[in-house]
Amino acid sequence: MTVSDATSPPEPSFLRSVRTAYDTVAVDYERLLRTALAEMPMDRAMLGAFADLVRADGAGPVADLGCGPGRITSHLHALGLDVFGVDLSPEMVAVARRAHPEIRFEEGSMTGLDLADGLLAGVVAWYSIIHTPPERLPAVFEEFHRVLAPGGHLLLAFKAGDELRHLDHAYGHDLSLDVYWLAPDRVAELAGRAGFAVGTRVHREPEGHENGPQAYLLARKPAE
Repeated sequence: MTVSDATSPPEPSFLRSVRTAYDTVAVDYERLLRTALAEMPMDRAMLGAFADLVRADGAGPVADLGCGPGRITSHLHALGLDVFGVDLSPEMVAVARRAHPEIRFEEGSMTGLDLADGLLAGVVAWYSIIHTPPERLPAVFEEFHRVLAPGGHLLLAFKAGDELRHLDHAYGHDLSLDVYWLAPDRVAELAGRAGFAVGTRVHREPEGHENGPQAYLLARKPAE
């Protein structure tokens, strides 16, 4: 959704790395995670709470940012939300469009969304902030705040910790990908600085094949 031109600043190297990695794994990522949500009751509970909040405020468009193959987008669609997906990886977008032809998916970056100010009733970033260097997160959260309407809701899911882990192999492929584990208190602080009112923070222990604790955050852009 974001178009570069000759006057645009150079793309940050981390975006190129993330795009390349997810282009590489897109097909197998979709196959391996296709039914994972059915085995994650807490994930479904948080997504359901977010959907309830958006609907209670009259609904409106919702963006799943960093949507990958669209599995979370599809779940939110099934919950009755007017949702679309945005992803940095063209291959992920292509996979999402094939898997969920009834939903709109577009290419774009969380660092600069091609969306009008105050357009959205909700933003979901489901494990999609974990590849952004922490020093760049304030600008990302400010972008989330910009595209949300007053009273709009934000849902984040991320890996809870305080470290950088580098992946050389994932989803059956060799790749190069940084994964940032983020302290929930720090994420809440950054969201607050961007103008959000944080309502709910959840920290849970790992389940299944997860290799560390996970966290969720629900926040709201204050109504004017």
